[in-house]
Formats: sequence, structure tokens, C-alpha cells
Amino acid sequence: MTSRTLRVIDIVPGTSVDGPGLRTSIYFSGCHHRCEGCHNPQSWDMNAGKEMSVDEIMSVIDENGFNVTFSGGDPIYQSEALLPLAQAISQRGYSIWCYTGFRYEELLEMPYASRLLPYIDVVVDSPFDLKLRDISLRFRGSSNQRLIDVRRSNAESKIILWGE
Repeated sequence: MTSRTLRVIDIVPGTSVDGPGLRTSIYFSGCHHRCEGCHNPQSWDMNAGKEMSVDEIMSVIDENGFNVTFSGGDPIYQSEALLPLAQAISQRGYSIWCYTGFRYEELLEMPYASRLLPYIDVVVDSPFDLKLRDISLRFRGSSNQRLIDVRRSNAESKIILWGE
């Protein structure tokens, strides 16, 4: 796989469960968190799905015209290859949400993930914790997960939760 292709399990346009409004959710392969109770364990395999170029993915996004959510697996495992996609999405004016099992503080310390953050509007961070599962929460599965407003957090140099 080159840095211009990504391993994608599925692209679901018009979903309303992975962020506000209708969104195009891209499910990337690969996850080492292996959370108990994961709703998508088939995504753990780093070689699951198929290789897709940034242009192929952008074609699907543009065809549907919805904001975008990165999910998986954990997209951060492909953050180097994800950077050109996030840049293209952002340049076209779409917002981006990104689900990850890493904590936001960890992302700031990871070279490619930290370069990706300026293009992400909201990060839903932390691994799913079955013991903290709460179906009443919006856009996340367990109470330890946070919806972080990345742009406001960067501007204020502290974590600001989305919707506050």
C-alpha cells in the first residue's frame, strides 16, 4: 500500500449515527485496540477491505455531498496515508469527524496523527469500554469516550468538548 492509498472496509453515504446530520462514513481497516463488545470486530484485520486511492474515495464523497466521518477499525493506524484525504476533504469544505481508540492527548504526541488534527473538526476519542456502555449518549458508545472540538481545543490550548 502506498501513502496515496488506504485500506477501506466500507463507505456508507447518508448515515446519521456517526456525527450530526447526514454523513458519509468511511470505515478503515485495522485496529489493535480490540475493545470487548466492539460493534465492528471484522475491522480489526489490517488487511481487511480493499485498497482505495484518495481520488476514488473523494469521488464517493463528492457524489453524495455529505460531511465525512472516519471510523473503522481505527483510522489513526493509517494516519500517514489519511493526511492527503483529510486535506482534500477539508479543501472542498466538508467537515470531518474521526473516531479513534486513542486518547486525544496521545494523538498530539503521534507525528502523523498530530499533522492530521488540523483537518479534523471533532475527534471521538478513547477505546469503547463495555463496562461503561451507555446507549443514551450521542455519537459514542461508552461514557469514557469524549467528543472533542479540535479547532476550539487548539485555539484555547485545552480540551473543549463538542457541543459545549
